[in-house]
Amino acid sequence: MTAVHTLYRSARARVIVGFAIAAVLLFAVAPATLSTFRLGLLGKFLCLAMVAVGVGLAWGRGGMLTLGQGVFFGLGAYLMAMHLKLADAEQASGPGGVPDFMMLYGSGVVPGWWEPFRSPVVTVLAIVLLPAGLAALLGWAVFTRRVRGAYFAILSQALAAAFAILLVGQQATTGGTNGLNGFRSFFGYDLADPVNKRMLFFLAAGALLVMVAIARQLMVSRFGELLVAVRDQENRVRFLGYDPAKVKVVAYAVAAFMASVGGALFVPIVGIVSPADVGVVPSIGFLIGVAIGGRATLLGPVLGAIAVSWAQTSLSEQFPSGWIYAQGALFILVVAFLPGGLAELFTRWRRSRAASSHDAGPGGEHAAAGPGAPPDRDGTATDRSAQDATGPDESAAVDPAPSGRTS
Repeated sequence: MTAVHTLYRSARARVIVGFAIAAVLLFAVAPATLSTFRLGLLGKFLCLAMVAVGVGLAWGRGGMLTLGQGVFFGLGAYLMAMHLKLADAEQASGPGGVPDFMMLYGSGVVPGWWEPFRSPVVTVLAIVLLPAGLAALLGWAVFTRRVRGAYFAILSQALAAAFAILLVGQQATTGGTNGLNGFRSFFGYDLADPVNKRMLFFLAAGALLVMVAIARQLMVSRFGELLVAVRDQENRVRFLGYDPAKVKVVAYAVAAFMASVGGALFVPIVGIVSPADVGVVPSIGFLIGVAIGGRATLLGPVLGAIAVSWAQTSLSEQFPSGWIYAQGALFILVVAFLPGGLAELFTRWRRSRAASSHDAGPGGEHAAAGPGAPPDRDGTATDRSAQDATGPDESAAVDPAPSGRTS
């Protein structure tokens, strides 16, 4: 019992230390070493990493191949953009001001469904609740009918494509292909001020840490175990009396909430949102980062999304036409040789290290056995009391990574 308690305390300490290191890197090191432009780029990558956290929960743990997260990312982004455009119009023309693009492409009158988003409170509530509620309704309609696997992936991808087409066709109210841009303020703060740009980076960093903490709590809870069970053996979970549809709906709604918040913070940091940011291609891009990093791990999706986004920005500057091919080749290599993502390399190294340290004990297994200890089947003796004192072998832990199946 003492050994288990010690292991639990050490695992909890490792988590606290990990969050502390991440906080120091994001809140101290990055602002001190990066320019305002590079800090803004990192803030953009953090927003995309928020989407990856939700994808890792829904796909890596739940087996739901979500090819349409761009919908929820776009909902959060456009809701925030609508509020910022209305706020800028009120600062320029007084109460009831009309956004500039509506004067050019529309009738010069703000649509009725835009009016509630003049309020910051309504906007924040809509960003938090609307995408999650839509995902819950969609998930309930799909999962209760036992739609899963490739069928769910195609359905979610079609939803992303339809959403992008809808935005393109509504130029008078959504800006069309140009999207919404030219924001001057964020809840009263001037976006041209470098101090406020740094504040936005801190908001994105804090939101990402909170989402990682939420995802970890869900993964280690009973819900996380049930989610993995639904991924691997959905029918068996159903026979045990649980409803897999409810478990999937919760994970899908949480992933939609994370994507929405990431999209909402993406708008003031980047300064624009358009259908090109919410369609099929960005949705697949979210998935690629998660797959490369390690979809069934906690930090793999975050690091994978940041690394892929950074590589896209850096390589596209030097090789504009070659990045797409490099991204596809990297994705194929990871899926073919590292199904668990790059995090699988760390897992293999940790297991080999644990196995070597176990075998390299003082005197070997024969010396570890006490006098009179019963021999094993191969003729060697094993001290069971020593094994009980040191706790379970880490190399024998169950790997949460899926075996290629999606539900």
